[in-house]
Amino acid sequence: MSHLITQVDAFTAKPFQGNPAAVCVLPEPRDKRWMQSVAREMNLSETAFLVRTAEGFNLRWFTPAVEVDLCGHATLASAHTLWEEGHLKSHETARFHTRSGLLTAAKNSPWIEMDFPATHEQASPAPSGLEEALGTTATYIGKNKFDYLVEVESEEVVRSVKPNFTALKKLPVRGVIVTSRSQSPEFDFISRFFAPAAGVDEDPVTGSAHCCLTPFWSHRLNKKEMMAYQASSRGGVVRVAMAGDRVKLAGQAITVMRAELLA
Repeated sequence: MSHLITQVDAFTAKPFQGNPAAVCVLPEPRDKRWMQSVAREMNLSETAFLVRTAEGFNLRWFTPAVEVDLCGHATLASAHTLWEEGHLKSHETARFHTRSGLLTAAKNSPWIEMDFPATHEQASPAPSGLEEALGTTATYIGKNKFDYLVEVESEEVVRSVKPNFTALKKLPVRGVIVTSRSQSPEFDFISRFFAPAAGVDEDPVTGSAHCCLTPFWSHRLNKKEMMAYQASSRGGVVRVAMAGDRVKLAGQAITVMRAELLA
């Protein structure tokens, strides 16, 4: 049986920017080994697999190496695909049942707004080798259930970080978020995200990292609504807001490819 697979650039309105994700809407569940093989074949930071249920869609995310518990950009890409390909009407809310609970996405053209759980960090001692692997000095280090969060002194430092990925891969976390205040009035903060342990050296734009960055910067800047920029080589914009113990993540998306998966 063949399946349509769609490649979407998420957190951008322009093709070949933002974060690419593959989206595959399945008529019935497939086994984990098959999904992992497809993700490895696509070789993108995430491939999303969806199966319709009576209450929405079951959604799972895979990097080329592992299944992950939470992924923002592939959720954004999934919602975009469901509306664009007619699985949902444009006014309908996308409801995703995931390993991180219920996630929703609503269309407010040209933005897609997602409702995610906040993942607060706690101050943490610097693990051995972290600053050396990043090649910089942290002004603050925190840790949530997925990642280390490393605040540095300036946007220039964020942009200039050249990690030792072999060393970062040894840390017992999914990834490392590096962040600072933005020097541009257009944005409140910027970040980069490195996850070699999950098979992604640098993720272009990371929605799930903003589940931590949003409460972190909301507290520091005393703002509930902010604009964020992830400063990878592709770059991407995330509009964020605190909503109690949840965060609202909004982005744009554009389809760049559709193909038939034959295996």
